[in-house]
Amino acid sequence: MLIAASAQAQNLFVAGGYNDNIYEFTPGGAQTTFASGLNGPGGLAFNSAGDLFETDVNSGNIYEFTPGGAQSTFASGLNQPGGLAFNSAGDLFESDYSGNIYEFTPGGARSTFASGLNQPGGLAFNSAGDLFEADSGSGNIYEFTPGGARSTFASGLDAPVGLAFNSAGDLFETDFLSGNIYEFTPGGARSTFSSGWLYPQALAFNSAGDLYLFEGSYDNAAIIEFTPGGAQSTFASGFSVPTTDGLAFQGEALPVPEPSALGLLAAGISGLLVHRRSRGDTTALR
Repeated sequence: MLIAASAQAQNLFVAGGYNDNIYEFTPGGAQTTFASGLNGPGGLAFNSAGDLFETDVNSGNIYEFTPGGAQSTFASGLNQPGGLAFNSAGDLFESDYSGNIYEFTPGGARSTFASGLNQPGGLAFNSAGDLFEADSGSGNIYEFTPGGARSTFASGLDAPVGLAFNSAGDLFETDFLSGNIYEFTPGGARSTFSSGWLYPQALAFNSAGDLYLFEGSYDNAAIIEFTPGGAQSTFASGFSVPTTDGLAFQGEALPVPEPSALGLLAAGISGLLVHRRSRGDTTALR
């Protein structure tokens, strides 16, 4: 394992699923390799202490990286782990290709939060502590209360993948096959935020409210930046092995708050790599 850079505030971290790296981008777009030698990195999320967590799809592990880059194994024995998100208590939630969502305490104790899902992917928490899950196999977005009660927030989607909330509480979702980014109000009203993308995947918001999208085919991909008003620009491009399912911003070097004040630190993590890896199918990305 090679660690080449340490985590910096508001830098963007990108999981490169097919070349086994995690990349780090400064706000100005300068790229470095944060970690390499992984085995199918997928979801990414930061905890309140600034540690980066990564789902290693093919090894079945979740790895933890300190801000200084030291790596340790947080969990193992998973079935192609995908999306990640932290709740306000600091528990880590992971979408597993087994059809489950697992919950891990900060100490690593695992329990099953939800089961019977269909290729669960991206995870994101809203400000009320409800968990949203992109169920790519069913075309639904499910909402779970903190106690685990499930309801259908949206349906009829075309392979939902990435999820992310903005500061107003609107949910953004990437529709992998339709090429759209949809925006949902807290009440569930849907509108098209952007369209015409080639395999849109992971989503993440920075602290300024700008939305970042990873999209593209196997040999032609980019990270697109959207202002809150919808103006778009290319943040980074030219990835040689571009497929990713994780985008995450590190928080602004915050001290560890009391549990009641913890906020969502990472969102828009996609579990699509789980689906593609399990099928051995890369033709759709070429």
